[in-house]
Amino acid sequence: MREITIALVQMKPKLGEAEENLIKMSEMISTIASQQRVDLIVFPELVTSGNELGVRFTELAQRVPGPTINLLAQRANEYGIFIAFGMVTKERVESVLYNSGILIGPEGDLIEVYNKVHLRGEERMAFREGFKLPIAETEIGNIGIMVGYDLAFPEVARSLSLDGAELILCLANWEASQIDEWKTYARARAYENSVYIAAVNRVGEDITLNFGGESMVIGPRGQIYASMVDETDPNTGAPLEGFTVARIDLDEVRKYREEYQFIQNRQPPVYKTVVKKY
Repeated sequence: MREITIALVQMKPKLGEAEENLIKMSEMISTIASQQRVDLIVFPELVTSGNELGVRFTELAQRVPGPTINLLAQRANEYGIFIAFGMVTKERVESVLYNSGILIGPEGDLIEVYNKVHLRGEERMAFREGFKLPIAETEIGNIGIMVGYDLAFPEVARSLSLDGAELILCLANWEASQIDEWKTYARARAYENSVYIAAVNRVGEDITLNFGGESMVIGPRGQIYASMVDETDPNTGAPLEGFTVARIDLDEVRKYREEYQFIQNRQPPVYKTVVKKY
C-alpha cells in the first residue's frame, strides 16, 4: 500500500490583498499540520490574489521563484509537507502573465509550475495560455496539476494520466451557479482515467462572481473520500471556509486500471479529430 494523506483548504481570499491571504494560508497550514500528519495540503486557484482583478493582476504577479513561493517553501520545510496553490506568475517580460498552479516539496524545494492551458472569458485578457502538462514525480506519487476550467476538458486529465499521473490536483475558482457541472466533471475525470482527483474550489465573492466550494477528494472509481459539500452557512446556505482531509492508497490506481482497462482499451488511431483545432 502507498497511502498518503491530503488536506484540501476551501478558502476565501481577499481580493487584491496578497499579504493578508498569505497570512491566512500560513495559519491554515499550521492548524492542519499541528492537528495531524498530512503529506500534502492543497489550496485553490488564484488563492493569493483573488479572481476579479483585471489589470491589477500585473501588480501582484511574481516571478518564479519569488517572495510568495519562498514564504510557503518555509512552511513546507517547517512541517515536512507538500503544498500546492494557485497564484499569478510572470515572465521576465512584465506583460506576460500566467494563471499558475505551484507545487512545493517538503524540503522547501520548488517541484513544479503549471500554467493554465484553458482560459475562459475575461481571463484571456489578463493571462497567456500555458502549453505544457507536466507530471511531478515525487516520493509520494506522480502528481499532475489542473487549474479551474481545465477540468472541463477531458483531454487534460487523460493526457496527465497517460503520462503517469496517479493523483491530479484541480485548483479552482468555480462559480456557485455552475457547481453541478463542477461535481460532474470532477467525478467523470476520476472514473474515466482510474485516477485520484483532489478538487479544491474557493468560496466567497469578489466583485461580480460568487464561488461555490464543494471541494472533494475522489477515488479512481468515483468514491468520495472527503467532501465539503455539506459545509454551508445554516442561515444563507453559502459554502463555508475550512478544510477536509482524506487518506488514500495510490496502489488503487494500478489496481483499477488493470481491472477496468480504460487506458489499455483505447483506440488512438480512431481519435484523430480530437487533436484538430476547431
